Amino acid sequence: MQQSQLEQHEWIKLQLRLVGSSLAEIARELDLKPATITIVSQGQRRSQRIESAISTKLGVPVATLWPDKYR
Repeated sequence: MQQSQLEQHEWIKLQLRLVGSSLAEIARELDLKPATITIVSQGQRRSQRIESAISTKLGVPVATLWPDKYR
């Protein structure tokens, strides 16, 4: 069963908390607005830079986080 984009976003936030990070921290590191990071995390927009930063923090391949976008 494939997760909805919102469920995936919530899962990403949880996993970031578990590794001591957050979407807000990624926003600060990339010098972007937190809303921009959220939009990408929710799957509403794509950004290789943001997706890569999230992937790196979690130690999970980008294609695993957003499989529908990396087939």
